Parts: sequence; C-alpha cells; structure tokens
Amino acid sequence: MERFPLKAHIPKMATTYQSVYKKGSNTGNGHGGPSGDDDMVNIKTGPQRAADTPTTPTSHGTFQLYEHGTRYSDASATWDAVMFSGLPGEADDIPGIGQYEDFHTIDWQRDIARDRMRHRYIVKKRQDSIWDLIKGAHDAWSGWVCVLLVGVCTGVVAGVIDIGASWMTDLKFGICPQAFWFNREQCCWSNDEITFDRENCSEWLTWPQVFGESRDSTGAYIISYLFYIAWALTFAALSASLVRMFAPYACGSGIPEIKTILSGFIIRGYLGKWTLIIKSVGLILSVSSGLSLGKEGPMVHIASCLGNILSYLFPKYGRNEAKKREILSAAAAAGVSVAFGAPIGGVLFSLEEVSYYFPLKTLWRSFFCALIAAFILRSINPFGNEHLVLFYVEYNKPWKFFELIPFVGLGIIGGCIATIFIKANIYWCRYRKYSKLGQYPVMEVLVVTLVTAIIAYPNPYTRMNTSQLIYLLFNQCGISNTDPICDYQRNYTDLNTIEKAVAGDKVYNAMWLLTLALVLKLVMTVFTFGIKVPCGLFIPSLALGAIPGRIVGIGVEQLANKYPKSWLFSGECSSGDDCITPGLYAMVGAAAVLGGVTRMTVSLVVIMFELTGGVRYIVPLMAAAMASKWVGDALGKQGIYDAHIALNGYPFLDSKDEFQHTSLAADVMQPKRNETLSVITQDSMTVDDVETLLKETEHNGYPVVVSKESQYLVGFVLRRDLNLAIANARRTLEGITGQSVVIFAGPTQPLPPGPPPLMLTRILDLAPITVTDQTPMETVVDMFRKLGLRQTLVTHNGRLLGVITKKDVLRHIKQMDNEDPNSVLFN
Repeated sequence: MERFPLKAHIPKMATTYQSVYKKGSNTGNGHGGPSGDDDMVNIKTGPQRAADTPTTPTSHGTFQLYEHGTRYSDASATWDAVMFSGLPGEADDIPGIGQYEDFHTIDWQRDIARDRMRHRYIVKKRQDSIWDLIKGAHDAWSGWVCVLLVGVCTGVVAGVIDIGASWMTDLKFGICPQAFWFNREQCCWSNDEITFDRENCSEWLTWPQVFGESRDSTGAYIISYLFYIAWALTFAALSASLVRMFAPYACGSGIPEIKTILSGFIIRGYLGKWTLIIKSVGLILSVSSGLSLGKEGPMVHIASCLGNILSYLFPKYGRNEAKKREILSAAAAAGVSVAFGAPIGGVLFSLEEVSYYFPLKTLWRSFFCALIAAFILRSINPFGNEHLVLFYVEYNKPWKFFELIPFVGLGIIGGCIATIFIKANIYWCRYRKYSKLGQYPVMEVLVVTLVTAIIAYPNPYTRMNTSQLIYLLFNQCGISNTDPICDYQRNYTDLNTIEKAVAGDKVYNAMWLLTLALVLKLVMTVFTFGIKVPCGLFIPSLALGAIPGRIVGIGVEQLANKYPKSWLFSGECSSGDDCITPGLYAMVGAAAVLGGVTRMTVSLVVIMFELTGGVRYIVPLMAAAMASKWVGDALGKQGIYDAHIALNGYPFLDSKDEFQHTSLAADVMQPKRNETLSVITQDSMTVDDVETLLKETEHNGYPVVVSKESQYLVGFVLRRDLNLAIANARRTLEGITGQSVVIFAGPTQPLPPGPPPLMLTRILDLAPITVTDQTPMETVVDMFRKLGLRQTLVTHNGRLLGVITKKDVLRHIKQMDNEDPNSVLFN
C-alpha cells in the first residue's frame, strides 16, 4: 500500500526501501509526520555494484545524494559516509546478516522478500551471458534436485533401519548359526523345508538350544526369559547412552519439535548430522529392546535431518530459513512415506499435521520426495514381502451396512483410550520434568525396560514385536494360520471361501490374553513415550486400537454366527459364508486410537488404506476416525503432539485454534503506557550510544524513530544485524570510532565535524508491520499466524507506542486461558 505520493522520480535499483527524506523538516520517516506529506521521497537502493551505478548526484534540498550513497555535500560540512550495500548472499554483504540466533523465531516476510529479490536479480542477469543462463537454470531446478536427494537418502536410511531392527529383535530369541546376520525368517527360508513355520525351524537355534537344552523344558523357558531381559537391557542402555553422550536432541519422537521448527522457530543442532546418526542407530536399538514404542515418528525426524543437511548444498535453501522449511515439509512427507509405505498419506500428513507454510509448489515437491523415498525402499525390500511395511494385509470381502454401528463404537472406544493415554502421559512427563527423576535419564530407561521385559515375556502377545502383533490382529484366519486366535472349528474344503464356524476355546483364551496385553501396553506406553531414547507413538497406538478392534470383531462374528437371521444383521449373514472379517475391525480400531492420539483425520484414513490396500474400506475408516476425533476433542482439546509442545513451552501459534477474547493491542504491547521504550534515533546516536543500549537491554530488535522528542516511526532494526554491522565496520573500515554518528535514515540536519559517520541504512527495515493501539487482538493474532511475524509495532497517530512480539501474543493467550504465562520458554 502506498502511503505517500512520490514527487521525485529516482532511478529504480533493487534492494530494500532505504531512506526517506523530507526537505526542511526533522520528520523524515516512512510513516509520515503531522506537518503533511509534501516533498516526501522514497529511495530504493540496492545490489548494483558501485561501478555499474551512475555517479550523477540527485539534488534534493540542501543534500546531494549519490544513488549508491557514498558522499553527502552540505553547506557547512563535507564528509564521507560509509554505507553497507551489496547483493544478498554475495561477498560484499555483511557476513551473517539474514541469519538467526538459536531459539529465535524467523521473520517469514523478510526471508520470502529476500528470496524474491534474489530471484529477480538472477532472472535479470540471465540475458548477460551463457554462464548466467546456466546459473539461472540451476537455480530453477535446485528445489527438485534437493528433494530428489532427500527422497533417495531417506529411502536408504529407512531400509537400513528396518533391516537392522528386524535382525536385532530376533536376536533376543535366538541366533542363526550358519549366518549370524540373518534374522529368523531369512534363516529359515535358507533351508530346504518347503513350508515356513516360525516355531519349528531346524536352522534357527533358540538360546536354550545353543546351551544344549530342549525347546520345551522348564530350564529352556528360564534361559529364554533371562536372555530376553538381558538383550533388552543391553539394547536400551546402549541407545540411552548414545543419546546422552552424543546427541541429546535425538530422544523422543521429534514431531512436536519438527512442528515448532516448521512454524518458524530455530533450534540449532536439532536437525544436525550428529542427531541424524544417533537417532538412526538409537532407533534400531530402542525398537529392538522390546519397549512399547515405534519407529514412525522418529523416521519423520530423521528425514527432516536429511532435508536440513542436504539443503546446505543449495545456498538458495541453506541460507534462507523460510525457503529451507519448504524442503523440511517435503522431507517430513518422505519420512511418513517410508515409515508406512504410504506416499500420499505422507504428503497429507505433512500438510495436515506438521507444516505451517505449505504453498502449492511445496505440495508437488513433497509428492515427488515421498514417491522417490517409497521407490527406493521398495527396491531395498527390507521385509522380503514386496511391500513397504511388515503388516500389509488384503481383505476381499465387502463390509455390510449394519457394521457401521460397531465401527462408530470402535471410534468412541478409540477416542476414550487416546484421551486416557494423553492425560496420563502428559501428567507423567510433567512429573519427570519438575522432579529429580529427570536428572537420571539412563537409569529411568533401564528401569522402564526391565519392567517392560519382565511383564511382557510371559504373555505371547506382548512378547512378540508390536508390528508382528498388529499384523496378526489385522490378518484373516486361513488354513496356514496356527495362532490360538484362529482356533475355529472349521472344515477347509475350499481355500477361497471360509465357512462360518464356532470359535474354539483357544480363541476365548486368546481374547483374555489380548485384554491383558491391552492394559499392559497402555500402561507401559504412558511411561515409555518421553524417555530419553528415540521413540515413536504410531505403532503402540495402532496396537492399542487393534486389540479391542479384534475382540469386538470376534464378538460380532460369533453373534452373526449364532443369530444369522436376526433383524440386526438384516439377513445379510444367512448364507453359508462368513460375513464378518474380524481383521477389518482391528484395522478400524487401530485407526480410531491413532486418530484420537494425534487428532489426524484425512491423512490417517489415507495412510490406513494405503497400509492395507483396501480402498473399499474408506467409509468405515472415516466413520471411526471422525467419531474418535469428536470424542477426543470433547474430553481434551489437544492431541499428544500439541500437548507436548505446550508442556515444553515451544512458541507455537496453532493456526487451528481460535482467539475468542476482546482485548486490544494496547493491552498486550510492551512496554506498558507508563514505561519507557528502548528506541534508536535515525541520525543522532553515536556508535558508543548504540553499543551501550545493546549491553543494557536484551531485546531482539529496536524501533528506529526520528528523535527522542519526536517519536515518529522510521523503521525497525534487529539486534543481531546491529551487532554484526558494527563489528564488521570496526574490522574493515578506517576512521570508525565510538564517536562516529550512526545514520539509519537522513541525515535531516548538518552533522558536527568529527569522525566519518556510519551509514546503516542497509540493515534498516523501512516497512515494518504496524498496527494501531486500538487494533483488536483477534486481528493481531491472525496477522502473526498468517504472515508468520516476529513482532509488530504499535503506533498512535503515527507516533510509536510499543512493540508486540510473538512471545507477548503467546503469553497473552495463556493468560486469557487461565494458564501460566511464564511456561512459554521463548529465548
């Protein structure tokens, strides 16, 4: 929006709005003073080099202003001014400008504007030479090349993790003497036996057999039990120690932090190379230890680490934090793609759950990245089943209309289980955070692992790998399935049709064991999620839903078997075939709990049908996911990730929340009306004055005003940029002393004789976002969310009153919601 008529035409150059002058007045500011708008001139200066710039001075009032800003002529004094200029990212720019400190929020608008300016410069230069044309083409395709590399690396790392975890999980039970690097399945397929039976495989030796015990003796059980516990403790101790010693950021799932980083927060080292290495190795170890955790959340973190590291190969992304987040969004999609073998679900997960800024080109790149990652993992084929996940199942029977009732019921059960889990886990994590328990992370991991191993081994459904348990619960009972849960009194005359059958005693026994497994899994997952090892939540959540789903499925199946002509089943189950698929109920239940825990809807349904290849079951999945989300929202407003963001105090403004209070900008701004505001004047403070202000205050930026008396706003300058510019000037420029006047805009009056002034127009933002003191906070919060602001300045009749930062907004929201405002650990 143009505030003032442009009276003088200045030749157009390229960087930021730099200086605004007013003849015969000291109100030269970008927001206008009370004495009118006459003779107001906006001057753009920028990245053309001095050699390219015409040296004809433009006369304006008593000042002669060279367009590249190196010399001012005045009736009373002649002096040389030092002014920073140059192309963003080139050698003649101030090193470090445009970067951010650790635990600071990025300025989306500024970074996106810098990128547009860089792009315009490249397009303009393209006609100059073949080399510039090649550079322009490289710039255009660098985004696609970057996401291609991220996809390839993510697929390879996921394959290594899957293979490593399956081998080390089987190591708890036995070893393959011919080739110790084979897991049980590979070991058993390598012999000459025609059928693969996990229990009776002569090539695979259990630990009791290694020590000469028979398979079924009491001694064998005790040896197996002890080896199970010993290996679990070894893996968990290794994982926790690696995390503690080399990469503390590698613990947890990483999704709450990824959400916060994608919303524009800087956490240095969170996506670094050490975090990547330790998270990958630690994930294999912690999954193998048998703890109640999954690898899906950490896969998103690992993919994001790869995205961050590879973005530095392309300065367009590596040096621009807002652009880098486009690559991180695509990487998050690739992480879910390889975790579930669900490329489309991964893109939707990135869009729905983690990304904050998601333009259309990021959608395409995320799609491409997820596709490449899934293709690479499929090529590696880590599970040997030609699918990307361990629990891929296919159903061939359509669902019946009356089944919507139990499906919605499973959604309600899932929402309740999810709410219990979230509340219990957040309570325990808060206790850990504020008690002495948090000082002994490795000891906590070992205790949780020991208890998990001791109570898990006796129950076959908690002893097995959680992914195998989910596969068992999803699977249909067939002729080759020997598990007690499939102990039906059936006559398998035709392999394609499964006739109705009464459940045997072993099925009811298995249901009791599964109910016990549900309770144990729920309790152990509450204590496990948040300990200092890499741990995800998707697999335990799926298991917590699949167990009640399978139990309900068996119940409905037996009801239909006993009363096939009942009105409830609308006569659809009166034919000879089995019309109920209990595995489908397990799948719907799994989706319900995962949806309740994470509050995903669209991406969840797509992930589940990509997992199972069952497009015809979208309606049951949608019904359960919606019921689960409604119940979860009614019982507690936050999903697990948002709850952990709030617990850790990350500065995350959720775009899904609504601000419903009636406060004004004046109520929230700092300082309050009777306090003083730290400001910098445009042309009357010395280098010493500015450095004293920087030492005495800790603000991340300072408004620049016309003068102390006339506090009309000129612009805004960042603390980091000020420090870098002054240090750079002292190091590289002659004559700059503590008494040199610092000029941001102007000068509006003759300068006293002395050392040459320091021109810092280059680092001044002359178009800061401003609001008036009467602006409703609802509008201000919307601006922070949708524009990704760091701060906004508050004015009254053009005069500066105060500043509202993202921290102030978050604290105000907490205060309005009767929560502790000091829980926002911002910088």
